[in-house]
Amino acid sequence: MAQARVKARPAGGESVFAERFGVFAECLLTGVWIAVASLGVVTHPAAFAAGARHMRRRIAHEGGGLREFVADFRVAVRRGWVVGLAGWAVVAAVWIDVQAVRAGIPGGPLVGAIGVCALIGAVVALLRAAALWTPGAGWWVLLAGAGRRTVLDPAGSFVIIGGLAVVAASAWFAAPLAVPVLGAVVAAAVAVEERYRHR
Repeated sequence: MAQARVKARPAGGESVFAERFGVFAECLLTGVWIAVASLGVVTHPAAFAAGARHMRRRIAHEGGGLREFVADFRVAVRRGWVVGLAGWAVVAAVWIDVQAVRAGIPGGPLVGAIGVCALIGAVVALLRAAALWTPGAGWWVLLAGAGRRTVLDPAGSFVIIGGLAVVAASAWFAAPLAVPVLGAVVAAAVAVEERYRHR
């Protein structure tokens, strides 16, 4: 009986390790899918939404793969491209703020800092909205709720910001490394939203 117990432990340990490594590998693969789907410039919200839905299926042990990701992406991009366009408008506004800081305009540093914080908050809200996206869900409704949670759940928001910092650091170290890490950021957003739901 003692021998049986000793043999059972490695088997259980390996299955847990295999499960966790499988989720990690799926995150990296999903990051590649998201990066490719984001090449349409305004398609990044739909890409994150499809990636988040894929990760939710993976964590729930439901079937799904590239075909389901593509199907979700096609549905999400129908209205998600408008959100992508709005996102680029926010980026352009922040860029103007940064130029004001560089030009030495009075009050420029304060305006620039507010602009950068607003941009980070918008990205976090977008990721939180994408983490809950389902076919038929309204993007603006999702974003409104995600904006509230971004403020009301600062701990969760900082987890996502940490993930974004890892993407930035990976890109600085070697640009291709940032691509698979995108999947880990989406998985973090899914986990944050799940944690908030259970609070």
